[in-house]
Amino acid sequence: MAIFQFPKQTSFYKGKVRDVYYLENELLVMVASNRISAFDVILPAPIPFKGQVLNQIAAYMLQATKDICPNWLISVPAPNVSIGKKCNPFKIEMVVRGNLTGHAWRTYASGKRSLCGVALPEGMKENDYFPIPIITPSTKAAEGHDEDISKEEIIAQGLASKEEWDILEKYALQLFERGKQIAAKQGLILVDTKYEFGKIDDTIYLMDEIHTPDSSRYFYAEGFENRQAKGERQKQLSKEFVREWLIAHNFMGKEGQTVPVMSEEWVSTISNRYIELYEKVIGEKFVPQALSDEETYNRIMNALEK
Repeated sequence: MAIFQFPKQTSFYKGKVRDVYYLENELLVMVASNRISAFDVILPAPIPFKGQVLNQIAAYMLQATKDICPNWLISVPAPNVSIGKKCNPFKIEMVVRGNLTGHAWRTYASGKRSLCGVALPEGMKENDYFPIPIITPSTKAAEGHDEDISKEEIIAQGLASKEEWDILEKYALQLFERGKQIAAKQGLILVDTKYEFGKIDDTIYLMDEIHTPDSSRYFYAEGFENRQAKGERQKQLSKEFVREWLIAHNFMGKEGQTVPVMSEEWVSTISNRYIELYEKVIGEKFVPQALSDEETYNRIMNALEK
């Protein structure tokens, strides 16, 4: 994907999966690439239409939650592009968990009964529901791995004030509840997700993507209880299958490990899984759009002029 240059552009940031252009009039242009990352490493092959899937799910979810809290999004001029307000980000991710899955389960299975300062109940099995959703924040690392952190540490380190934390916590739990309602209508369970927030002046805004397969995990609701009772694996929609494939090929992002080769067939499988998730989460047919760099640029410029 081309690197663009826009009038009034002040800086450019190439993230793991997104390119972000900052403009001096307090706007940013976020381009969702087809890059895919896991274990904080960018994998060698791009995934067709992944950027469009993520961008369009995020836009849908931001629209569906804007009554809960202000968000950064202004317009979506191209399938994989969003334009929005530039916020001063909190350097934390608000990870909300409804079920004991993933990192939380690995922590629990190791014998620990506390995660990010949150007490975990005894007697839980993998994928069980928590009595109520919990927030297990992490620091937002510029490089390398994000680290678990507690509410108390966040406030003590000045990453958010007590008053700010209370708002972040309220927004995160309300957004998660709305996400669960949207998922339930589609026969899905929103298992866990992460939210990022920032400020413009004194107002807190929801930033980035929400409820996408890169930021969230979904289970199929049909048969969930039955699979739990039998101790079977849950059927899920997320990019966990990519992580599992990497683990099976002895890669977890650790020093000295080599990223396995991704065959064309495997890349196609990942693309199809992302499209399946789009259609399942949104409840609409995915319409692939492959725009040229020139067409994408022209659409962004037209939107910026407006």
